[in-house]
Amino acid sequence: MNEFQFSQVDVFSSEPVNGNPVAVVHGADSLSDAQMAQFARWTNLSETTFLLEPADPVADYRVRIFTPGGEIPFAGHPTLGTCHAWLEKGGVPAREDVVIQECGLGLITLRRDSGKLAFAAPEFLRFGPPTETDLGQVVSSLGVSEDQVLGASWVDNGPGWLGVELNSAQTVLDLEPDMAEMGDFKVGVIGRHSAGGPADVEVRAFVPAFGVPEDPVTGSLNAGLAIWLIGEDRLPGSYTASQGTVLGRSGRVFIDQVDDGIWVGGHALTCVDGLVRI
Repeated sequence: MNEFQFSQVDVFSSEPVNGNPVAVVHGADSLSDAQMAQFARWTNLSETTFLLEPADPVADYRVRIFTPGGEIPFAGHPTLGTCHAWLEKGGVPAREDVVIQECGLGLITLRRDSGKLAFAAPEFLRFGPPTETDLGQVVSSLGVSEDQVLGASWVDNGPGWLGVELNSAQTVLDLEPDMAEMGDFKVGVIGRHSAGGPADVEVRAFVPAFGVPEDPVTGSLNAGLAIWLIGEDRLPGSYTASQGTVLGRSGRVFIDQVDDGIWVGGHALTCVDGLVRI
């Protein structure tokens, strides 16, 4: 049994225990795949990450990302939380204010942004409208009517997201999905708030196949939704998403379109700091 530095970072909230936590194991190069998977099941968080020496010379560090159900190539809140933990433990990026993360999806660029961290939204592995059969199953599992659905698209940047735009933030908040009927789909829903609301849009993420019925605040999903809906001029180039409301969280995701693409940002702060024995 070995000891490793350990951080548990709350992401997408400026106040402790209001965002989405990620467990980060530092210097985890000696751990096997089985040990990583077992530890991720034990934390029972939506994601646990393991910091490793980079294989690509361009990268500042390498990360492996596990849900309780297994490894995934990329996820957003673990990307921000792991970067925060790496910097806090003395990591020094090769480029000022820019960090290059190596993960299963490839290289992800992060930057410091007015007290927040932000990552460049990666390209899609799958994009475009779902089949009528797939959409019908998802709409039925969400318990909404077809006239409440404004659009749907695959927005898969690693986890396998299918995005669904609903007619309002309140419709999103009122959802009580049938997780058994949802099956293996990873479903993200988004709806606009009225003027003066807590944010521009409300987002929820349902991932029963990963052992996480609802993820509190989700960077990869927000990245995919932003590329899709900004690209179709259905959302402005900069907006704020609220997520986690139904779970008692107050997550905030900041989306900004700039010349070099879509950036997904949020606050991160360490809530647990110490050693873990694996």
